[in-house]
Amino acid sequence: MKTSIIPNFKFIAALFLILSVAACTPSEKESGDTLFKARELFPEPPRPAGQTDVIELRCDPIDTVRIAFIGVGSRGTEAVRRYTYLEGVKIVALCDLVPENLERAQKILKGSGLPPADTYTGELDWQKVCEREDVNLIYVCTHWDLHTPIAVYAMEHGKHVATEVPAAITMEQCWQLVNTAEKTRLHCMQLENCNYDFFEMATLNMARHGLFGEIVHAEGAYIHDLRALYFNETDEYWNMWRLRHNQNRNGNLYPTHGFGPICHTLNIHRGDKMEYLVTLASDQFGMTEYAKDKFGEDSDYATRDYKRGDMNTTLIKTSRGKSILIQHDVTSPRPYSRIHMLSGTKGFVQKWPIQGIALEPEAHSFMSEEKMDSLLAVYEHPITKEVGEMARKVGGHGGMDFTMDYRLIHCLRNGLPLDQDVYDAAEWSSIIELSEKSIANQSMPVKVPDFTRGAWQKVSTVTYY
Repeated sequence: MKTSIIPNFKFIAALFLILSVAACTPSEKESGDTLFKARELFPEPPRPAGQTDVIELRCDPIDTVRIAFIGVGSRGTEAVRRYTYLEGVKIVALCDLVPENLERAQKILKGSGLPPADTYTGELDWQKVCEREDVNLIYVCTHWDLHTPIAVYAMEHGKHVATEVPAAITMEQCWQLVNTAEKTRLHCMQLENCNYDFFEMATLNMARHGLFGEIVHAEGAYIHDLRALYFNETDEYWNMWRLRHNQNRNGNLYPTHGFGPICHTLNIHRGDKMEYLVTLASDQFGMTEYAKDKFGEDSDYATRDYKRGDMNTTLIKTSRGKSILIQHDVTSPRPYSRIHMLSGTKGFVQKWPIQGIALEPEAHSFMSEEKMDSLLAVYEHPITKEVGEMARKVGGHGGMDFTMDYRLIHCLRNGLPLDQDVYDAAEWSSIIELSEKSIANQSMPVKVPDFTRGAWQKVSTVTYY
């Protein structure tokens, strides 16, 4: 009697399933009934003894906010200009490695009838600025590598911090920000201006009033062709620092512009939290091709090994079962887009590539432009009603930059919680390394740490006080 060699497919399938699940390190908690659990590559460290969370942190009101700007290149200089329009502030110090940048910022102050600020140009002079006794707020507009070091040092020396995006570029830095803010009980705000876009704020207000029902899925992006700026050897990005980041890391390196507004709509760490993500990246094509066309086939730029894939797509699942998609592409010739899409049980809205709103019972197609404009007017956010006219006048990405600055100073002067807190800064910035790790491991699911360490359930919604 011959032994059968027909394979037992049920046994093989079961064995494969066991081995596959065993190969994954399970997370402590899992959303839904997913089969393969997310790997916990970044465990949540215990909260240091004596610290408590800073959810909706309130600090003593500051009548006149004394500001020091560290980094006054193109972005920082624009911030200085906007702050000349705000009441209740005094610009006391400017710090930059490039003397011409400081001269340009001083001219702005002089042109506005304001006194000159003290200037600093040394490589470590940012520490001297943070140590000043007459500064309440450090405003950081440097290259990415210094955002967290300056923010941490500033808080350790008794200063509130507002830092350009991303606030951190590693998971270690994310935890440094959180732990320092909790220890010092000081504000640390990531300057995510897109949260204050007029359309984004209107849709946030619509969501709060239930127009879209339960938001089930949201999408955001940063799709912006920046190749000409990355390869600009004379200005824009000092010492071409941003090119180096895109050359050396493969992940979503700039997640917050599209991500921030939808995180606030979904109440992330105020009633919901991110559980895990998976990220897929295309190979790299755009930077090499651009460098060849601009500098030649055999040039240094054309022969470099650029690690970051052109299109990066990240999917996130939340504790309450919501899904999020965010994308990043800065090296393809395509129109600008942050997507900004919200899909709920009663309606749908998106800003790019076609702006439109669809609501039940006629949600099968977008409403007319006239009806949409009328709806946007009805649901204009109270903050943009208050400051919108001035914001459009001052400018800064259409006015959203000025609205952001106005809100920061308003909250500091009135002792209110900031619209964006240190957990926002850490969560949104954490996507950089989390996406990097997922890509490096064939798009495996990666657990997103809870930077609030359990405090995300203390409040149920994001509030702009």
